[in-house]
Amino acid sequence: MSGGAWTVAAVAGVTAAYALVSRRLAPTPVSSAIVFTGCGILLGPAVLDLVSLGPDAEPIMVLLEAALTLVLFTDAMTVRRRDLTSGGFLPRRLLGIGLLLSIVAGWLLAWPLLPGLTMAELALLGVILAPTDAALGKSAMSDPRVPALVRQGLNVESGLNDGMVLPFFVVALAAIPGTSYAAEGAAGTFWRALVLSTVLGLLVGGIGGRLLGAARARGWVTKEWRQVYVLAVAVASYELAVVVDGSGFIAAWVAGFACGHALRHAPAAAEERAEERAGRDDTPEFAENLGGLLASISLLLFGAVLLGPALEHLTWQIVVYALLSLTVVRMVPVALSLLGSGLRAPTVAYIGWFGPRGLASVVLGLLMVEEHVPGTELMGRVVAVTVALSVLLHGVSAPAFAERYGRWYRRADETAPEGLRESRTVPEVTGRRRLGRLDKPAD
Repeated sequence: MSGGAWTVAAVAGVTAAYALVSRRLAPTPVSSAIVFTGCGILLGPAVLDLVSLGPDAEPIMVLLEAALTLVLFTDAMTVRRRDLTSGGFLPRRLLGIGLLLSIVAGWLLAWPLLPGLTMAELALLGVILAPTDAALGKSAMSDPRVPALVRQGLNVESGLNDGMVLPFFVVALAAIPGTSYAAEGAAGTFWRALVLSTVLGLLVGGIGGRLLGAARARGWVTKEWRQVYVLAVAVASYELAVVVDGSGFIAAWVAGFACGHALRHAPAAAEERAEERAGRDDTPEFAENLGGLLASISLLLFGAVLLGPALEHLTWQIVVYALLSLTVVRMVPVALSLLGSGLRAPTVAYIGWFGPRGLASVVLGLLMVEEHVPGTELMGRVVAVTVALSVLLHGVSAPAFAERYGRWYRRADETAPEGLRESRTVPEVTGRRRLGRLDKPAD
């Protein structure tokens, strides 16, 4: 068998094996991210050498970019305005204040620990490691014992911050000599990567959503093809932006917002409108599940081709920065952003801890490699170790911490004279299934 055939067979085998025991593992600390990343290390060059990067890394990059595109599109598509208005002070603070502070903190803490990198490269590293991934701490955001305000706040934050860091990523790359964005110049980067990509995303997503809404209202589209249609809109928005040398990820993220908004304001059949009001609208389900599957496979490839080799070149500086990235860089900005919010200290600590790094950091890190950033080798190792520690620490701690925090919340809420701020009612976020609904036990 060729190397490519071994890679496909290994990935298929791990995916099938996990699927068979997925329900059994769902309530345990052994998350899908741990399984796929661990199997990636085992199957990679560091151990069995069944999965390797090979001379052509394009297929792996295509898979990773497809996974992030679908995640960006479906996350944005399922976020509603009410998620940021009715009880939305938590995600607004985390995104408007905490995210920016995390980027700055990651930038500044990298300076003494990672000598040899320029200030622009350090800033790029801070951006790459800023977005969070809800899938890595899923039980922390699905356990019904955790108050809805906290669960939904973390869910909305992780659904939006990966898209929000993209402009910062583009700007940081433009400041590094030798990258394609630097060659484009500040004006070209602004118009193509930011403005043009945003406009294309609005057009493709808005028109696509309106067309689907009109077809649903007339009963022209079946349930199955309605789900496939969403996938086509996501891919179209990405590819059109790439054709004009823009940012496909920014376009896909914006298109998700536009498509979701258009669908929610389009006329629909009475039965479908009732399903949407009840939170059972499954239009983005296929794209969400496909994105979740590709994300899991991406973690396997990450473990094989990035993490395995990185573990062979560990230094104490890399490990220390990775730990600081998961703690200080996340928790201090969260605490500062929630000052005066009325949330208790255990809640702030819980929110601060559950900022796992995952797919977005991996893909942005590989895009950095494609741009031939001078400090790529060291920065790539830092990203790999940080994501790996996050997969392990957040995955293992999520069930236990959710249970412990849930017990504290129940006792505190019962004894508080006027109730806790955490008890505030918030609207349910209806989307983000990712191979199973986020807010319900796995079936």
